[in-house]
Amino acid sequence: MQSSRAATFNFAESKPKLLAIISVVVVGVLAVPVILPHIGHVYMIYHILLHLVSLIISIFLGIVAIIAYKRNNSSRLLFMALGFLSLVVIECLYLLFATVNIEDIIIPVVRIELPHVILFAMLTLFGIGVFRVNNKKS
Repeated sequence: MQSSRAATFNFAESKPKLLAIISVVVVGVLAVPVILPHIGHVYMIYHILLHLVSLIISIFLGIVAIIAYKRNNSSRLLFMALGFLSLVVIECLYLLFATVNIEDIIIPVVRIELPHVILFAMLTLFGIGVFRVNNKKS
């Protein structure tokens, strides 16, 4: 049991391997429903690839931040991880909007698009993570 735990820990420590696996999984999952239908549309495929790369990077940074949080149990890292995970949600929404002909989701009471609200929450989480002071007890 100890060796499998060590193998998992080493896997999490190898960031290039983690990025490669995330890239393969995301492209593999989204190839047929998202990428292939638009492969002939030159400008559209660039737009989709931009959101696809952003999604891969945000998932990677979210996982790395979660691993760092689990290692250190710092509330600053928790807020940073939540910020990156909200970026994953935003990129998923933007990728959906780019590939499916639907209008933006608007919150009716305030007439603001949902991705903008999530983006504001993401910036707030990053701000809390940056400015949070951890009180160390000696």
